[in-house]
Amino acid sequence: MKQGIHPENYRFVVFKDMSNGHSFLSRSTTPSRETVKWEDGNEYPLIKLEISNTSHPFYTGKNVLVDTAGRIDKFNKRYKKDAK
Repeated sequence: MKQGIHPENYRFVVFKDMSNGHSFLSRSTTPSRETVKWEDGNEYPLIKLEISNTSHPFYTGKNVLVDTAGRIDKFNKRYKKDAK
């Protein structure tokens, strides 16, 4: 392994899957402004995820539809420029 190319500031963070509420504790260098109290009573930075292994169709075997098309349509309707 090469020396000096890996970050030194690893810390414990809680990752939370926002689609199903599943959380897990891991180590990361990702910055976060939010914190959450974990099961051990300590407070850790919170990283919010849209999809994790507990909600991804490949890992669950279920075909769960993520509503990205609805969000895109809502964005286009809101910010559509009028052609005059």
